[in-house]
Order: sequence, then structure tokens, then C-alpha cells
Amino acid sequence: MDNIRLILIMTLAFIGLLLYQAWQQDYGPQSRPVVSTTSTPGSIPATASQLPSAPDGTPNTMEGAPPSVATSPQQNLPMSAGNQLFNSAGRVQVNTDTLHVEIDLQGGDIRVADLLSYPVSSSLPDQPVQLMNDQLPNVFVLQTGFLGQPGDPNSPNHQSKTPYTTTQNSYELAPGSDTLDVVLTWEAADGGVQLQKIYHFQRGQYLVQLQHKVTNHSDKPWPARPYGQLQRTQIGEAGQSSFIYTYLGGAISTPESNYQKIDFGDIQEGGTHISYLDVSTNILPNVQEGWRNGWIAMLQHYFVASLVPPAEQTWQYYSQYLPTGTRYMLGMFGPSQEVAAGASESFDLQFYAGPKVQDKLLALSPGLELTVDYGFLWFIAQPLFWLLKKLYEFLGNWGWSIIGITILIKLAFFHLSATSYRSMAKMRTLQPRLAQLKERYGDDRGALNQAMMDMYKKEKINPLGGCLPVLVQIPVFIALYWMLLESVELRQAPFILWLTDLSIPDPYFILPLLMGASMLVQHRLNPAPLDPMQQKIMMALPIVFTIFFAFFPAGLVLYWTVNNLISISQQWYITRKIEAG
Repeated sequence: MDNIRLILIMTLAFIGLLLYQAWQQDYGPQSRPVVSTTSTPGSIPATASQLPSAPDGTPNTMEGAPPSVATSPQQNLPMSAGNQLFNSAGRVQVNTDTLHVEIDLQGGDIRVADLLSYPVSSSLPDQPVQLMNDQLPNVFVLQTGFLGQPGDPNSPNHQSKTPYTTTQNSYELAPGSDTLDVVLTWEAADGGVQLQKIYHFQRGQYLVQLQHKVTNHSDKPWPARPYGQLQRTQIGEAGQSSFIYTYLGGAISTPESNYQKIDFGDIQEGGTHISYLDVSTNILPNVQEGWRNGWIAMLQHYFVASLVPPAEQTWQYYSQYLPTGTRYMLGMFGPSQEVAAGASESFDLQFYAGPKVQDKLLALSPGLELTVDYGFLWFIAQPLFWLLKKLYEFLGNWGWSIIGITILIKLAFFHLSATSYRSMAKMRTLQPRLAQLKERYGDDRGALNQAMMDMYKKEKINPLGGCLPVLVQIPVFIALYWMLLESVELRQAPFILWLTDLSIPDPYFILPLLMGASMLVQHRLNPAPLDPMQQKIMMALPIVFTIFFAFFPAGLVLYWTVNNLISISQQWYITRKIEAG
């Protein structure tokens, strides 16, 4: 009964995959407590020379002191101190057709980003997903500026004592207009340097062009070195099933890999292969040379925020763990250059905050589309998604598209499946004779196996004939599984009747019950195993899978159910044909 054993092994492996995902969700890389060496709970060790000083001479409690522009191999990088996460100097509200953004005048950085086209749930259509937020416990912010000497009030960064100014506190993309510019202005205390942060929004886009325009009014060159960093807590989108594990963490592009995960555990332990900022010293030793065509990103299920520097420039990359609020940071800083006296220079960054739409991400930077994490079989999953999109363009419904791609995949493997089903059908016809052999040889396993092999040889049946066709299809199934799980296009996609959202479990458990019933029918068509224990396991599998799939997104259950129904039809036809002689 080699086919039965193969089915059991595959089933147990799949159940193991589900259990592993659930384990990762509950017991994966988690933040571990860090004991502070200061007397103030939650503060990070630092010296007055490492942090800008407040007017009263005490260390500033604001987020992230800017790096130094010193040429020494050791450089100060952004860090945090104190219990207060972020200071505020007032908010600027920005509304486009896709984004609601709040920019704080303290640092001129994005503190809140709502995705207006993506409701939290289909039952709350007017409540958008809040991808970015500066309030605990779900902190996720962007910070940019220029590195400066510690304590220098003339350094325009997110810890500067001098806030930005703007001509209005609310901006909105006007009807008929395709662009919106939000201009923030920072002036050095001595009036020598002016920085304009210009956020350029576009209609229908989640990409924000960020321009830093430096004007040097002084009589000497001004050293400029831009930086940008993303920091967040280990909390993702609410409402995800605990049975489904998807990656939550950081990622970067490196010369070795267009897509390299940097998980939160590595950031906390300093185990990333990029430079790591030790919060106890705020010093980064042995700064790497950096590379071009890079980016940093923070990922969660369906959504991503990414910071992309100019492709032709060499930027250096770092990570940092922030114990206050249990946050994780990825950052980068660009090449040093001087702004001549009386001159102006612009420093550009691209910031994306939105859904993981592969076409948009690929157009932004190579490798960024891989944040749609299809796993190690991505090279199979991506063509499958392309095919699914084409079906959607024709059918106009993701549910029917899933059914369509299931049918096409079954057609592609029609002959392989037929080979497997013929083998099973022939084995089924031998069941009475196999039962007689078992009764004849009893517990003599060696003699029984030899007699069975002689029978297979006489009847010209290969007991392994159904294995290879099934094994060939396993990678395609796994790739399709991850494709349906990771694609944001299926989020809150309706199908028919009660199935109003294919990305969440069936609220009435109808699909899981249909899937379980289809597995039971398949079990009846397969040759019964001789071993009583195997018989009990095979009978229990439909029940086990029904329970598991009750917590799975309806789109995945729909695929599995349709796949089972097509398999039943093909197997029933072949079995009846062979049994009829």
C-alpha cells in the first residue's frame, strides 16, 4: 500500500506545516526584556556628548539622536532615550485619494499614514488600515534628516530643537489635480542654513517623493549627509488568523541578494549582516562601505513601508533595537558632501507606504516586489499569480478566478493524475486477493510482502506507479498556497452569497464542511489499506482537515474544495472504467 503511505506522509507533512506556522505566530522571534543600566526605567544609556542637550542641559528624550558627520570609522547614529517616545510641535494633515498622512512639525516626519482604499475589514468599510502610527503599542514611523554633530542646534534632524514651519496646517488633493506638494521649512538658529522638506503626493499613488532642499546662507561650506530610518513595534495588522503565519519584520536589498529578510530577533541581538548600532554606546564601529541600488523596508501581511535612496548613490545601512517601547529600526545614511556658501542642493528619497502590489514595487526598485513573500517556490508562485490576474481581468471576480486557475492546473496535470488514479484503481481491484494473502500468511510480514510483490509482478502493476505523479504536483500546490495567502489583491475580495471576503475564514463553516465531505468521498475511491491503524488514520483525516480549514482564509478552502471535486470526477471515471474491464 505504498500509495496510501505516500498520502499519509504528505498529509502529516502538511499538518506539520500548519502547526509550524501556528508555532511561529505564537512562539517565533519575540522581543526579549533588556535590563537598562540607568536608574530611569525604560531609558537607554547615553552620555551628554552622544545626545543633543535640552535647554536645561539634560539629555533630550526625543527619538533618535542624529549621527555625526565625522570622518572617523566610528560614527554616532540615530537613537532614542527616555520614556517619552516622540515630542510633537503640531501636526499637518494631508489627504489624497489614497492616503491620509499626518506630518509632525517636530522633525517634519510622517507619524501617521492611513490607507484609504483598504478598510480594516469588510464590516467596517469607513475605517481604513492605519499602516503608520506614533502611539504605543502599534508604533511605526518614518524619520529623515541630516546627520550633525551631537548637540548641534543647527542640524536639521528629527531631534532638532527648532521645529519646521508651514503656511497651512491642512492640505488636500484638489478635484481635477493630479499632484499635491506639502512644503515644510526649517531655519537654523543662526540663520545660516535653511532646509525645505517637500513631500510630493500623486493621485492614485502610495509613493511619496521626498525632497530635502538645503540652502546655505552662511559664508562657509555646510557639511550635508542625509539619513532615513524606519522603526516599528512587533505588532502587525489586526484580525489575522492565528493559524496563518506571514512574515512581520524588516528587509533590505544587498549586493548579494535583492531581497534579504532582517527579522526582529536579529535586530535585537545585533545578528544582522549589516552594521548594528549598540544602544549602550550609540557608536557604530567599522562602518561598511555601503552599496548602490539599495532600499530598506518594514513588512507585514499585505502591506509594506519602504525607503528608497537614489539608485546611483552609495548608501550605508544599519539596524538598531530600541528597548523603550520595544521597537526595531532599520536605517541608512547617504554620502557626505558639502553645500557651498550661498548655494542650494537637493537630496531626494522615495517613500512607499501601501499595499504589496508587485508591479508598483518592481517599478520603484529591483527586488522590492519580492516583499510579496511567496517563499522558496516564488519562481512558481509568480507565474501562477500572473495567470490568476489574467483570469480576473476576464472574469471580474477573484473567486471565479481561483476556480479557473484550479481547473487549468488540473488540466496541466491531467495525464499525470490519470496515471496515479489508474494505479490506484488497479490496486483497488486486487483488494479481495490481498485480503486473502493477509489471512493466509498472518503475522509473517516477510512472506506476505513477497507474495504481494509476486502478485503485482504477475498483474503488471507497479505499486509505486501513483507516487511520482503526486510528487511532481506538490511544489505547484505549495506555491499556489502561498500565492493565495500573500496576494493583497485577494484581501476582502467577495465571491458569491455568504462569501463576502475570501481572505478571512468562512463565517458559517460551509466551505470547510464541503471540503471535508469531498475528502471523505476521495477516501472511499482509494484502495483501503490492509493495516487497521492506517485505516483509522485515513478515516480521521477528513475530520482533521475540516477542523484545520475552518480557520483558513476562504480563498484557500475554495481552491482545495474545487481541486478535490475535480480529482473525484477524474478518479471516479477512471476507476469505473478499469473495474468494468
